[in-house]
Amino acid sequence: MLPDGGPPTLRRMDKLEEIFRMQDALNKRIGVNLPPPSDEEKAKWILNYTRAMQQETAELIDSVPWKWWAKYQNFDEQNAKVEVVDLFHFLVSLAQTLGMTADDVYQAYLKKNQVNHARQDSGYAKKDEADSKHI
Repeated sequence: MLPDGGPPTLRRMDKLEEIFRMQDALNKRIGVNLPPPSDEEKAKWILNYTRAMQQETAELIDSVPWKWWAKYQNFDEQNAKVEVVDLFHFLVSLAQTLGMTADDVYQAYLKKNQVNHARQDSGYAKKDEADSKHI
């Protein structure tokens, strides 16, 4: 039990659901209503969000001293945290583009986490595309 008396899973879901609500409100303020009505629009927004995530990933990389030949770099942990949150904004929008709710993401995460553990248990010596078909 958590200090407020609620079960841990419920409280985490409340936070995730709130993040999804907040992202939906931000997207609507920007003029983006998700999920898009057509596959063509979905494809456009999947590309938009994955490209944005690539840029945010590059900005995250720039928060750490990755240039082994340069001595002037410093680790900027505060900015790294901001970039992770920026990535999360776009990741939530990407899920919403695909019509996923917070609960859909949570349930898919649980299933995929089990698959990943099973892969580790087996040594993950052979790729099996079918092991994630149920997600």
